[in-house]
Amino acid sequence: MPCRTPASRRFAAALAAGSLIAVPAADAATASGSLTVTASVASVCLISNGTLAFGSYDPTAASALNGSTTVTLTCTLGTPYQIGLDAGTGAGATVALRRLSSGGNTLGYRLFRDASRTLNWGNTPGTDTLDATSSASALTNTITIYGQIPASAAVPTGSYSDSVAITVNY
Repeated sequence: MPCRTPASRRFAAALAAGSLIAVPAADAATASGSLTVTASVASVCLISNGTLAFGSYDPTAASALNGSTTVTLTCTLGTPYQIGLDAGTGAGATVALRRLSSGGNTLGYRLFRDASRTLNWGNTPGTDTLDATSSASALTNTITIYGQIPASAAVPTGSYSDSVAITVNY
């Protein structure tokens, strides 16, 4: 039989009696912090192209020929903007009287910001542009352009066209 020392006999006796004291585990620790999340939203505007088709013009008619079209302006909410229309490409055109062309012939027309056709649409900010200087109230806005060919314009038959640049300042 193996020889036991007095200390090993006490350990064996304590083990048999279940009287060993368990050593507690180390306390768990936590740490905390924060995550900063940021983003910036840019002021952006996009405008669609449009077509204003007056249809058939009768130069003998006693009344003007009216037409209208819409373009879509999409801007970041809260973005102030101004929309201007240039004079177009017709020879001798101004923003007050633009010119449709057919070969060397021209047919005058006007563009307006209002349905009653009293507010000329040009490209001088604050004067004859469509202004939303407070801010864009919706992401997508439908913009109506009103046109008019004056009555009794003496022009030869033909297909007349023009191209007007739309500029959005924001």
